[in-house]
Amino acid sequence: MAKVTGIGGVFFKSKGDRAALAAWYQKHLGMSLEDFGGAILKWPDDQAEDKGLTVWSLADNDTEWFAPSDSSFMINYRVDDLDEMLAQLREGGVEVHKGPESHENGKFAWILDPDGNKVELWEPKLWDEKNKVS
Repeated sequence: MAKVTGIGGVFFKSKGDRAALAAWYQKHLGMSLEDFGGAILKWPDDQAEDKGLTVWSLADNDTEWFAPSDSSFMINYRVDDLDEMLAQLREGGVEVHKGPESHENGKFAWILDPDGNKVELWEPKLWDEKNKVS
């Protein structure tokens, strides 16, 4: 049986100026934009212990996980240094909605992009006994 082997792309509509939204992601999240206006993320560039895995999950229709956004999706971006990323965001005038929080598989924080989409930032750690939160 054929199967999915990874995330090939993340696509969503901008509610306003697509180029301005792309520029926001470049400025505040460090995403290098290509000539076509999007970014190409390569997992070998990720130096985390887990070697760059991607989680795929569905949420219940009544979830509050994506709040305060009314979007039907939330993208989780892996980051190499969450504390540094949050400092950069705050310095750039981006409000941190929630976090940082530490969990068994890493540190998390949440922001909203200019279109009101909730963005999850994740500094991964291997999920094992040494990382368990008590």
